[in-house]
Amino acid sequence: MPMSVETYVALGLDQWGPNEINGRSNAEIMKSLNVDGDAAYHPCTEAYPVEGNEQGTVTKFADWQQTQVYAGSIRDMWVYRPPGMQNLSSVIVFNDGGEYYNPQGAVRATHVLDNMLAAGEIEPTVAVFINPGSPQVYASQRSYEYDSMTPDYGRFLIDDVLPFVEKELGVTFTDDPRRRTVCGISSGGICAFNTAWHHPDSFARVLSHCGSFTNIRGGHNFPYLVRTTQRKDIRVILQSGEQDASLLLGDWPLANKTMADALAYAGYDYRFEFGTGGHSRRHGGAIFADSLRWLWRD
Repeated sequence: MPMSVETYVALGLDQWGPNEINGRSNAEIMKSLNVDGDAAYHPCTEAYPVEGNEQGTVTKFADWQQTQVYAGSIRDMWVYRPPGMQNLSSVIVFNDGGEYYNPQGAVRATHVLDNMLAAGEIEPTVAVFINPGSPQVYASQRSYEYDSMTPDYGRFLIDDVLPFVEKELGVTFTDDPRRRTVCGISSGGICAFNTAWHHPDSFARVLSHCGSFTNIRGGHNFPYLVRTTQRKDIRVILQSGEQDASLLLGDWPLANKTMADALAYAGYDYRFEFGTGGHSRRHGGAIFADSLRWLWRD
């Protein structure tokens, strides 16, 4: 089954030349992936609007570039303001934000947040949906931002993104890291974990869908680091599936299993959801509301 465009971009294959990796073309890599298992997954019940439930508002910031960490880059960002937003607010950040925000996508995050808030299951939470940046010419720098095992992306959120959103909304984000969450898929998934790893005092909740704990920019080292570093006060959900990616850069199902084993060994508060799906948001979307309940439980 051909790989979807979403999966192609999520794996970063759009950034590779046609024969750059051991002479193997992107087309050959695409054919090696099978996502038939995704057919079993559908957006969670909370991902559909409910009549009578108040809906939050979303503001788009196109070609946003107010960043010092990634100076010269531009990106799109959407900010969700929940109904009944308080002056001191929790926040969740979505890497590859456009797809998580997409009202017809696999996750439909704003609908989930609206309905869980209306049901009294969560407190009002601002959501920041932010895409990876591009230099102002043409190329994406997604892998550079997401796969690099450095503190930079966390600093980008802490120093550039969240202060901007606070000013725009007239809100102050809580400094309680347990009420600050990062979510993403693939490279965006390892980026979510990497952000909390380097900045546990700012982000203590991680939701990683099909995380790229593989050898793209050294991410395969995380299991060793988790096992040998003093445990950090972060809570983690990992999700992967039997038909997740397996290619020259690594084996995603095995990498996520190895990461889960490391979290267990080190005594982390974690949950590993392993299903039948491929490298997509389908399974993550099906369990998205339940994931938030578990991550945000007292």
